[in-house]
Amino acid sequence: MLLNRIWVGFFLVAIIVGLSKLLFWQDVHIFQLMGEGLFNSAKQGFEISLYMTGALCMCLGFMRIGEKGGAIRILSKAIAPLFTRVFPGVPKDHPAVGAIMMNFSANMLGLDNAATPMGLKAMRELQELNPDKERASDAQIMFLALNTAGMTIIPISVLSILVAENSANPTEIFLPVLITTFCSALFALILVAVRQRINLFHPVVIAYLGSAIAFLTGLLFCVHYYPQYTSNIASIGGNLLLIGIFALFIGLAAKKKVSVYDEFVEGAKEGFQVAITIIPFLVAMLVGIGIFRSSGAMDALMDGLEWLFLRVGLLHTEFVDALPVGIMKPFSGGGARGLMVDVIDTYGVNDFRSKIAATMQGGTETTFYVLAVYFGSVGIKKTRYAAGVGLIVDIIGVIIAILVSYMFYEVPPLK
Repeated sequence: MLLNRIWVGFFLVAIIVGLSKLLFWQDVHIFQLMGEGLFNSAKQGFEISLYMTGALCMCLGFMRIGEKGGAIRILSKAIAPLFTRVFPGVPKDHPAVGAIMMNFSANMLGLDNAATPMGLKAMRELQELNPDKERASDAQIMFLALNTAGMTIIPISVLSILVAENSANPTEIFLPVLITTFCSALFALILVAVRQRINLFHPVVIAYLGSAIAFLTGLLFCVHYYPQYTSNIASIGGNLLLIGIFALFIGLAAKKKVSVYDEFVEGAKEGFQVAITIIPFLVAMLVGIGIFRSSGAMDALMDGLEWLFLRVGLLHTEFVDALPVGIMKPFSGGGARGLMVDVIDTYGVNDFRSKIAATMQGGTETTFYVLAVYFGSVGIKKTRYAAGVGLIVDIIGVIIAILVSYMFYEVPPLK
């Protein structure tokens, strides 16, 4: 299993780096730092799980209301023609369709706290269709690949950090993040479709993708010519739409005489059980990342990459200072967010490197976090090629984020 090899690799590399620092650089505190990194990561994993428990209970409570009231069925019908071709193994009226759509919608709006519960719900629904309960199905891999692409229209969390850091123009990242995530999602769809022999040239698929491209083009036009409204869209639009969807769920359920309170409680119970299930997987992943980072292996990797880029003749290497965000993001969203803040504190929020870091943070996704949590929640042990596709998409996303940053932001002159 790839996750197992990566996890063991974190520890082996960290121990080798730690021993090297102790023996050759007489760094007597290195293993103390590594030990603190282990316990801090375990604490972080539990704290995230504890906070996520409330979000899971709330979102799955509303999802149950939506199911009983018929709202999920209505939303599923709207997207069913596309889903039946992208997810050929999932019936068009299956509850998984609605859960997947809600997860994608939350991701596009930058609502990470809502996206995870919806994604866990979708994974559980897909698991019911999976004949081999320990082996990831084609539908689960497609869902994970699109999820790890992290298609985002409004990167609310990144924008909020830039605003808090007093950025001169926080909405400047809006277009670069949008382009980065759209390209990543398209690559993810193509990669998995080729592997699963899914025909993307079907008129229905082309119509949906064409509509999405047209919508994004119109959105880019509005942002370009009416930038004064971008901030309002980012700060209000996403959450307003989410609340509106939940209100629709309640309204339709009430119309059908459904006891919305009782159904919410039943859904919340399911959310609590899911939260308990994922704690060990989340803690395990964060512990591996924590010891790798605290040993100094991450810093050594960055120094080596900078040397390599200079050797191959790249004149502009400013992106290397922001690269830890892109490398950390597949493993930990919180860790990448912390690295982004560190870049901002080091170079200033309006610095070119900080803008690249913000674009990477908003334009890439936590692949191994998603793999560990989503597959772990349903007991999947054989992930097949899901991790490989996720990593390829992450690498593509980081490269696109760098290229787009050099296109959109003011590049500092060569030294």
